[in-house]
Amino acid sequence: MIEDVVARWHRYMTGELPGGLGELLADDVVFYSPVVFTPQRGKEITTAYLEAAAVSLSGDAAGGTFRYTKELLAGDTAVLEFGTSVDGKYVNGVDIVRCDAAGRIVEFRVMIRPLQAIQAVHEQMGRRLAALAEQVRRPANG
Repeated sequence: MIEDVVARWHRYMTGELPGGLGELLADDVVFYSPVVFTPQRGKEITTAYLEAAAVSLSGDAAGGTFRYTKELLAGDTAVLEFGTSVDGKYVNGVDIVRCDAAGRIVEFRVMIRPLQAIQAVHEQMGRRLAALAEQVRRPANG
């Protein structure tokens, strides 16, 4: 099951997954951020974090683009190591993904190193999430 989830996750990351995260995340998914202490619960908030992360971690001219470098799949869990560059800082991290029997992600945990990378990602994510919150508050025609 986890093999299919990871394949769909990779399709999402390349913009090729019809239905996007709505098809991939369980309603009660829990997201663990490397910079927020409290787990984020539910599809809506997890979608916001993952969409912001996809943009924030996409890479920059200093270090190239986001790419997964290693995968470990076992049972209902995958560990996906990645590398990228954010604001000229090298970012090395892992996504730990757990799925349910229906093939939906129920837990998504991100760990990042080194400290400078965490700080750069925190700043980028903060800007992206603030922009998203502003869009939600603004009326469609306002």
